[in-house]
Amino acid sequence: MACEPSALKDVPLFALLDDEETAVLAGQVELKKFAPRQRIYKMGDPGGLAYVMVSGSVRVTTVDRDHQEVVLDEPAHGEFFGFASMLEQTPHQTTALAIGEVVCIEVSRDDIAVLLERKPHAGMDLLTVLGRQFHAAQELVRLRAMSNPNEVIEEESTFGEHVADAVARFGGSWTFIMSFGAVLVVYIAVNVFLDRSAWDPYPFILLNLFLSMLAAIQAPVIMMSQNRQDTKDRLRGELDYDVNRRAESEIQGLANKLNLLGEKIADVEDLLRATLPSKP
Repeated sequence: MACEPSALKDVPLFALLDDEETAVLAGQVELKKFAPRQRIYKMGDPGGLAYVMVSGSVRVTTVDRDHQEVVLDEPAHGEFFGFASMLEQTPHQTTALAIGEVVCIEVSRDDIAVLLERKPHAGMDLLTVLGRQFHAAQELVRLRAMSNPNEVIEEESTFGEHVADAVARFGGSWTFIMSFGAVLVVYIAVNVFLDRSAWDPYPFILLNLFLSMLAAIQAPVIMMSQNRQDTKDRLRGELDYDVNRRAESEIQGLANKLNLLGEKIADVEDLLRATLPSKP
């Protein structure tokens, strides 16, 4: 279908074109209509064409390495999709699906070449659109990155926090309990054996002072380590929540697809009943 020049005026990329250039470009590009649930292109298709949204709603998706469908973009009026593959002339890395009735402007690489020859400044608008899509993809990757909480916290830990963890590990081990018990037994035995010449005779006041100082220092150090452990647990909980939310979304999507298949099968059954002669 031929494209009217007025349709190009509503596209931000082509808004700076004068009337003559708009008419030339309108003679090259075409308007395409897509029915609801129709695939505009799928992953792996040749990337010779790109599209500009005119009306309707399109969902651009891809599949991550976990074989889950990820929504990359839902282009608004005047925005491109499938543009990078068209420029590189490589297969599409995404799938574009029409949600409802969709009208798009179909653009080829040659159309863009003519546009840039006649209006070089339009290249900056083109780069702006691509930059926005690139930033959107970066944000999506950042949000979906499943980082190991232990690695994240270890990278951000200070020297003091590492010391606190080491103290907490050693202070809560049988090695510490047995070695500390052995030191106490030796200390008390030596002072009892020396009797009047002991440096800390019974009731071992100096030993009580050392133990109090040790407890006063060890308690906050262990609390620091526990706080770090609480941070790890909270981060694990947030990551588990994200995974559960994605799983719930996938389950809902499967349920919707099953419901849609059931409706289609019911439509086919009704059609068969209407066309096939009934048995006497």
